[in-house]
Amino acid sequence: MKKFCIEVTEVLRRSVEVEADSVAEALRRVRQAYRNGQIVLDASDYDRTEIGAKDEKTGR
Repeated sequence: MKKFCIEVTEVLRRSVEVEADSVAEALRRVRQAYRNGQIVLDASDYDRTEIGAKDEKTGR
């Protein structure tokens, strides 16, 4: 029998409302809040599961 590398990926997603003067500033604020641990995704943010075979040539 052959061996195959199968990846299971769970995707978490949350929308965050933020007041800012521009999209760039809003993104910066949310990224900073995420890095500081103020936004922590958990099981309630579950979006989907992806299952697929890794490409033997690229490793992806």
